[in-house]
Amino acid sequence: MFITSKLYGKVNISEVEEYTVTNSNGVSISAIPFGATLTKIVTPDKNGDMADITLNVENLDDFITHRPFYGATIGRVAGRITKGHYAIGGKEYQLDVNEGNNLLHGGPDGFDTKLWHIETEIGESEGRLIFTYTSPEGENNFPGNLWVKVTYTLTEQNEWIIDYEANTDAPTLFNPTNHVYFNLTGDIKQPILNHQLYLKSDFFAPLGEENLPSGELEKVEGTPFDFTTPKQVKEAVLSDHPQIKPLNGLDHPFALSPNAGEAQGVLYEPESGREVTLYTDCNSVVVFTHNGEVDDYTIEGAPARQYAGITLETQTLPDAVNQPGFGNIILRPEETFTSQTTYKFGVRTDKK
Repeated sequence: MFITSKLYGKVNISEVEEYTVTNSNGVSISAIPFGATLTKIVTPDKNGDMADITLNVENLDDFITHRPFYGATIGRVAGRITKGHYAIGGKEYQLDVNEGNNLLHGGPDGFDTKLWHIETEIGESEGRLIFTYTSPEGENNFPGNLWVKVTYTLTEQNEWIIDYEANTDAPTLFNPTNHVYFNLTGDIKQPILNHQLYLKSDFFAPLGEENLPSGELEKVEGTPFDFTTPKQVKEAVLSDHPQIKPLNGLDHPFALSPNAGEAQGVLYEPESGREVTLYTDCNSVVVFTHNGEVDDYTIEGAPARQYAGITLETQTLPDAVNQPGFGNIILRPEETFTSQTTYKFGVRTDKK
């Protein structure tokens, strides 16, 4: 297990290093302190060939200029908040909005736009990248100072473990996620449509206007949202379902009922044999299938293609502060927020 670093770019006059943790199997994760952003995951396929299995931009300028969210730590609140408005104890709050009338992924100056402090730790069986950031009161108009720590751990068992921790000095909202996009082919020019997905989820959250949750949870049974038995992603993405066709794919929360040690999802790509197994204590995962081409920047000399990656964004169900029954995202001064998500990387040698 070892950690290396190299210059990735500059934010104003601050140099930004990319840190890479590599285990004895050759599996590695790379990240930068700008946005506490994961930049690469390198794993072997069934033939032992190593490749990056993420979709990401190629330089810091693109992160800064275009804010693609790829691999970034999202906060204070992931997803959308209806009209950027909520109430705690009868007191109403209006946040800064950045997607029409709504707040998206923390607002116009979310965690993904900040330069975090980073420390490294190395041991025999795991290496850690530890990111810390203080979000001041009033940032994106959120109340309270918020002290955040996000730890990326790579283990000898080929696990990427994300630990979130936060404290505040006034009641505020906190619902983070990581916006990593997977493409297990190792080639972002190949779409993720043939990836197979399993989710331990019997319910999904339909979207209403402006891609906001309708507030309901509907059974996946009998719909393209049913991944309780593994199936190809394209069976959902290319369907005519009225929740999917207007978006050209998935951008939906799936409700989870986590049990310790139990996998909540598996993403598998048959040609490479690569798979990612998901474990989380969150009550939902948002699956987004990169539903359109993005030509604001180029990756490997071409625009980011439609279906170039798929996210498994673990979080409390989106807009929970405005949707009864979706969960609690209010953090109070007497509390410490903790949450953990693990992505375990494996290889199947069979062709099932």
